[in-house]
Amino acid sequence: MGFFDKIFPQKKIDNNFQCIPQHIAIIPDGNGRWAKKRSLPRNVGHKEGSMTLKKVVIYCSKVGVKHLTVYAFSTENWKRPQSEVDALMGLLLEFLRNAERELAGSNVRIRVIGDINGLPEELQNEIARVEKMTSINNGLNLNIALNYGSRFEILYAVKKIAKEIKDGKLSIDDIDENQMEQHLYTKGIPEPDLLIRTSGEQRISNYLLWQCAYTEFWFTDTLWPDFNESHIAEAIKAFEKRNRRYGGIEN
Repeated sequence: MGFFDKIFPQKKIDNNFQCIPQHIAIIPDGNGRWAKKRSLPRNVGHKEGSMTLKKVVIYCSKVGVKHLTVYAFSTENWKRPQSEVDALMGLLLEFLRNAERELAGSNVRIRVIGDINGLPEELQNEIARVEKMTSINNGLNLNIALNYGSRFEILYAVKKIAKEIKDGKLSIDDIDENQMEQHLYTKGIPEPDLLIRTSGEQRISNYLLWQCAYTEFWFTDTLWPDFNESHIAEAIKAFEKRNRRYGGIEN
């Protein structure tokens, strides 16, 4: 045990889980407030938040979570000051460029969901490179929601289905929940079992509206840059106590 560990002993994390969520979705909120509390630029908060993401990805991979979906940049985030948008795009580009090295040994597969065509070309190219490079990995699936808005996703899916009907590829009778899910960005990804939102806010913010029909929610006042492995463990422990009936009754 080091000197600082003696003065500030680390809380031991209980990783003895009985039921691991197959899919955890996260709304990582509070970077700006974290920075403001310290009289720092908001971009510093976003930088710290990117470090938190790396820790969370590694921990989820270690404990056996199969899918982790993170709300990195929404379709509404373009309303922010251009300097902040540019800084966020730069951090996302840096994260993707360094992902293979910094997540080495975690066997993580990276996939980006959202309107990729609306992103800067350099970022689009890096997304394509990283998705291809990590496609052979079979551990944790890290889904990064970039330029993502769930209402847009649903409308986009409806338009694609309508076009297929118009082209004679589908009939109206073919449309069901499965058909809808095949046209969403999250095609092939199971619905989230658990959604975590940091910073004390308790809303879904246009995130995975279709997919979260039966998702369990867990909120924490902790700001995203302060979020760590113990919070994930706490959320999983809370999830284990939930009684998921999906509209039915207990056996």
